[in-house]
Amino acid sequence: MILSRRAALGAMGCGLIAPMTARAINIDVTPLSFPRGQTTQGGWAQGQAPAGWSVTLDGALIPTDAQGRFFVGFDRDAAKGATLIGTAPDGTQAQAALTITPRAWRIEQVNAPFRPPALPDAEFTRIRSAELARITAARALASASDGWRQDFVWPAKGRISGLFGAQRVYQGAPGSYHGGTDVALPTGTPYVAPADGVVVLAVADTPFTQEGHLLMVDHGMGLVSAFLHSSALLVREGDRVTQGQPIGKVGMTGRASGPHLHWGLRWREARLDPLLIAPALSAG
Repeated sequence: MILSRRAALGAMGCGLIAPMTARAINIDVTPLSFPRGQTTQGGWAQGQAPAGWSVTLDGALIPTDAQGRFFVGFDRDAAKGATLIGTAPDGTQAQAALTITPRAWRIEQVNAPFRPPALPDAEFTRIRSAELARITAARALASASDGWRQDFVWPAKGRISGLFGAQRVYQGAPGSYHGGTDVALPTGTPYVAPADGVVVLAVADTPFTQEGHLLMVDHGMGLVSAFLHSSALLVREGDRVTQGQPIGKVGMTGRASGPHLHWGLRWREARLDPLLIAPALSAG
């Protein structure tokens, strides 16, 4: 038997549209429910299925905890729709058709070179390949943490100088879109863990060519924070961190035109907008 209720979750206020505090009225798609989140490009949702049920999103298995809670995210370039299916041990299914609201993205001019000018192309490629391999390996680690269930806080508060999803142009050269949110702050300003997690990468030695001194924290369920351009890191790989704990200091290492904290969020391969998971800051 298939229990199906197609909810237009998205633009009209009858779905997962939440205030920036990420608390929403519970939306019931019996027997699935979606208490929190926003179904939009760069958005996310925390869901609830009956304990013991399996959950898939567009055919991909989604992990659930012992109470049936789960987390899903929607990439900056996510399609306009997704299908969530819950399956009971006896084969009974519940299906929700999610409408993913599209967003408009602005263009940002960045006064920094697309790649380090002192490095020949071949040398840059060699170094960058090794850096990306470390990042990929860190993302592959599945840490046990319940941080994904918390109300996230901003790692540092200040003027937003770069928005998630914006098309970047580096000194006239088009680059990829901006994968996080930038907060302009003086070098040395401490930043904290936005939620509980496990440190899966801490680049404290030689800074990466793009990210500089990079710190990555796994909040569980495939949700990972990345903090770029740090001047110093206060934790090491394998450390467990708690929400509000100082974990690094703001800087401008790597590719940066001034001191700031870049906070990126990723669920599996989907890049998420920090402004949709933590209380709003003012853009500048």
